[in-house]
Amino acid sequence: MNRLDASRRAQVLNCLIEGCSIRATVRMTGVSKTTVTRLLVEAGTVAAEYQDRVMRNLTCRRLQVDELWTFNYCKAKNLTPEIAAKVPGAGSVWLWVAMDADTKVVPCAMIGDRNSGTAHEFVTDLASRLRYRVQMTTDGHRPYLEAVESAFGAQIDYAMLVKLYGNDGDPKSAERRYSPGQCIGTVPTVVSGRPDPEHISTSFVERQNWTVRGTMRRYTRLSNGFSRKIENHMAAVALNYFSYNFIKIHSTLRTSPAMAAGVTDRLFDVSDLVALLVESEKKAA
Repeated sequence: MNRLDASRRAQVLNCLIEGCSIRATVRMTGVSKTTVTRLLVEAGTVAAEYQDRVMRNLTCRRLQVDELWTFNYCKAKNLTPEIAAKVPGAGSVWLWVAMDADTKVVPCAMIGDRNSGTAHEFVTDLASRLRYRVQMTTDGHRPYLEAVESAFGAQIDYAMLVKLYGNDGDPKSAERRYSPGQCIGTVPTVVSGRPDPEHISTSFVERQNWTVRGTMRRYTRLSNGFSRKIENHMAAVALNYFSYNFIKIHSTLRTSPAMAAGVTDRLFDVSDLVALLVESEKKAA
C-alpha cells in the first residue's frame, strides 16, 4: 500500500490539529479525502494509545471535570430506528473531560452517553491514573455521585458546583434558541472529604471546553463539520488532546501541560506523532 512520506503526514496532521475540516485539509494539502480520513483514524488511534500509556501515576492535586455535547451523523431529535441500525453511535455524543487545575493537563477524556455507566467508567479510569489524594469538582450531574464514591471511596475531597440558570427575553429569539441559558448563580456543595472552598470551581475545564469548540471542527456550533462516523470522531478527539497536552504551549504556563505535569521533559512536535505512527506500523508489519 502506498503511504504518504513523513513530511506530508505532518502537513496533514498540522491542518487537522489547527481545526481545519477534512475538506479544507484536502484543499490545502492536495491529499485525497480518503487518505486524510485514514490518516486521521490511524494517528488518532496511536495518540490515544500513547496517552493511555504515559498518563499514569500523575501527581495532580486539584481536578475539574465536565462534559461537552455534540452529535454524530444526526441530532437525537432526528434519530430514527433505521439510522440507529445503520450508523453505530449516531445521535448525541458526550465528551467527558478531566483537567488538572494547576498544570492544565488533561489526564483522560472519554466519548460516550451522559448516563451512569459512562460516568462510572470515566471516573474509574481517572482514579487509576492518580498517585495522591485529590480534590475534585464536578457540575451537578447526578451520576457523578455514585461514580466518584465507587472509584475513590473516602479517599477524595469532592464537591459539586451546581449552577443556576435563568432565561430572559423572547423564547423564540435566535439568541435564546442557539445560546445556553444565562448563569445567574452557583451553589457549591461538599459531597465528601474536606475540599478547599476557594478551589471549588470548574472554570479551567470550562475554558478548555471553549478551546475544544474553537480548535476541533467537529465541536464547532452551527456548522456542517460534525462527524459522520463515531470512529472518526473518537480519533479526532484523541488527536486534539495529544496536541493540547504535548505539542501546544499553554499561554499561561508558557510550556505544554504535559511538561508542567512531569509527564515529559520536552516539547513535542507533529513529527513526534508521525514517528509514533511509523513505529506502530513497524510493529504491526
